Amino acid sequence: MSEWKARRFWKSVNLRKEAGGWTVLLDERPLRTPGKQPLILPAGALAEAIAEEWQTVEDVINPQDMPLTRAANSAIEKVIPQFAQVAAMLAEYGGTDLLSYRADAPETLVRAQAEGWDPLIDWAATELKAPLRITHGVIPVPQEPAVLGKLHAEVAELDPFGLTALHDLVTLPGSLVLGLAVIRGRIDADTAHALSRIDEEFQAQRWGRDTEADEAAQNRLVALRSSERFWQLSRS
Repeated sequence: MSEWKARRFWKSVNLRKEAGGWTVLLDERPLRTPGKQPLILPAGALAEAIAEEWQTVEDVINPQDMPLTRAANSAIEKVIPQFAQVAAMLAEYGGTDLLSYRADAPETLVRAQAEGWDPLIDWAATELKAPLRITHGVIPVPQEPAVLGKLHAEVAELDPFGLTALHDLVTLPGSLVLGLAVIRGRIDADTAHALSRIDEEFQAQRWGRDTEADEAAQNRLVALRSSERFWQLSRS
């Protein structure tokens, strides 16, 4: 027996301004989350982009083709009910940030990490007032509680849609600094992805490329670009 799939049932897609933001209408029917909550969006640009995702559906509804809709659903159903917990989880990445942990050899890798990561460590110290310690090798480096507190405050100031955007920008590269640098416009998603893969690229150049690893990396890049776009649209 073939699996049932949801198919397009609407003819038109429109927008409507609500008291709390914008909503997308499918034949005048307001779009809802999978949990049947109203999908109220904070910005017109985001609403327009989500409407475009629904407008381009030709037959079968495939959520994988709707990254902005999925992110908005997550913001409403997952982030809003547990905002403090999500913020705390992301802030914890500052304590073990990728950029703080450096190789001690070979020299070419040490230099590549320093050239790529030091400017962001300096940026965090000046712009975020969060000077992170770095270490070489596998010995953990504890960060100052006051620094971690500043990073937590930075994350907690975001709204639910911003926190949703930040999630993948932090968890995929394993760096709170990289995620915050993207949403503050210091770097873009492509640069964050490249910086997070300095070690992997070094190993690939040394030992040869792995097709599965490259495919996984490309999928992460696509997700990072989508999160960056979600952030930008939710501010517009």
